[in-house]
Amino acid sequence: MSPLAHVLALPIRAYRLILSPWVGWHCRYHPTCSQYALDALEKHGALRGGLLAGWRILRCNPWGQCGHDPVPEPRKRRGAAE
Repeated sequence: MSPLAHVLALPIRAYRLILSPWVGWHCRYHPTCSQYALDALEKHGALRGGLLAGWRILRCNPWGQCGHDPVPEPRKRRGAAE
């Protein structure tokens, strides 16, 4: 995980430690939005992972879908050796 991704993960970890037990376990998706954000930051880095996490939070609403929604795998880079 990049240093910026570690910084972005700090408030997410704080939320999971402090607020999540009070809010309850009523997530529409699996994994939860906070776990999804941590996974996205780890797999994709700060910029793309942050965008994926933000998009996931926007989709988590009463009119949205629910169910299993894993973090997409990173795209293969052009010219990368296979």
